[in-house]
Amino acid sequence: MPSADSKAAGLTYFSNESEFSDRSALSESENAECTALMEALRQWHEAERDLAEASRRYMQLNDSDMRTIRLLVRAQRQGLIVTPKDIAAAVGISSASTTKLVDRLVTGGHLIRVPHPHDRRTTSIEVTEETAQAAHESVGRQHARRFDVIAALNSRERETVLRFLSAMTEADRPQGVLADDGSGRSTQDRD
Repeated sequence: MPSADSKAAGLTYFSNESEFSDRSALSESENAECTALMEALRQWHEAERDLAEASRRYMQLNDSDMRTIRLLVRAQRQGLIVTPKDIAAAVGISSASTTKLVDRLVTGGHLIRVPHPHDRRTTSIEVTEETAQAAHESVGRQHARRFDVIAALNSRERETVLRFLSAMTEADRPQGVLADDGSGRSTQDRD
């Protein structure tokens, strides 16, 4: 009797049929191409999740910590000052959660607080050189590999991929019941 794993190995994530989209204008081969592209996107998202998890394990940080460090590394490269309020807005967490996050990362040796150069009422937050270097060696190298894949395309291919990814981004914005923020209002209504 085949194991559950061997049965699952034969499953496909996407089907050539859908009750939600009209595929009647597509030939069988076009439908198969679309399905193959959806599968390739799924595999890319899975690889991206695996990479994010590996980065968090390597840096011994959670997702909000990693987002904060990436923000600070980019800001420091651009000569920008980042305050706890900036971190809260960029990471999408409350000021209380930001205080805990910054405290934890300062204690862990990843961040330092420095006096704000223009506003004595707040501090600015910087990433330590050691953490910036660790991020550069891990995440930076991965981003370079992604860039190399893009650079290997010609201009027309990059234009097509950009148009595709922009359209997919728009298609993936929550709509209908998924756009409800839990308060009975659409997330679009809040803006």
